[in-house]
Amino acid sequence: MAIKDISFFSEDIDYTLKEKAKVREWINAAVLGEGFKRVGELNFIFCSDEYLLDINKEYLNHDTYTDIVTFDSSEDEDVIAGDIFISIDRIRENAAKFNVSERDELHRVIIHGVMHLCGYLDKKKEEKEGMTAKENEYLLKRAF
Repeated sequence: MAIKDISFFSEDIDYTLKEKAKVREWINAAVLGEGFKRVGELNFIFCSDEYLLDINKEYLNHDTYTDIVTFDSSEDEDVIAGDIFISIDRIRENAAKFNVSERDELHRVIIHGVMHLCGYLDKKKEEKEGMTAKENEYLLKRAF
């Protein structure tokens, strides 16, 4: 297993993910469940709205706030790898908006980024429905 290759960082905010070991195991199980051999280097970077807006503008030419930006750095089709930037500001706001816990919203966004690396898209309505179904599937499989 490559659980040790899943890392969590924070940029420009003070944020520490709770239950890191369990989250790593859950992510790894999801990747294996999607038919990949293993997780390569996978970095989650927790940041502010402004930090992620700058990334969105610079790399994607999008001048909008978002909860997540995923960069795929996979070199082997059987291994996922990448950097996933998550706005904790957006997580908190969306948790309140959707009446869910911040923890559940964060986990949904984490698995959303992982599913992007597994090849799922979410631009079209059908793709978005498929992505949401995958998020729900893996959220139900959380053992913590």
